[in-house]
Amino acid sequence: MSKGAKLAYRPIGLIAGILAGTVSGIVFKQVWKAVADEDDAPGALQSEYSMREVVLAAAIQGAIFAATKAAIDRAGARGFSKLTGSWPGD
Repeated sequence: MSKGAKLAYRPIGLIAGILAGTVSGIVFKQVWKAVADEDDAPGALQSEYSMREVVLAAAIQGAIFAATKAAIDRAGARGFSKLTGSWPGD
């Protein structure tokens, strides 16, 4: 892919990253509420939670973020490719 096409994709990639963070946060909140029957996940510095609970919450949140980001990045790349004929990652 040409440098121009890579530069043209940058704003799309940035927006996709912001969207992924927002969507994954919403999804995680719903998953955590279903799993733990609590509105908020434990923070690393909250003493009332065990190490296991804190690490499990972080692992679930990370997995949801990674999967959401990959899905949104892939959809953005496919849309960019359809519009320009160039794949942004090559």
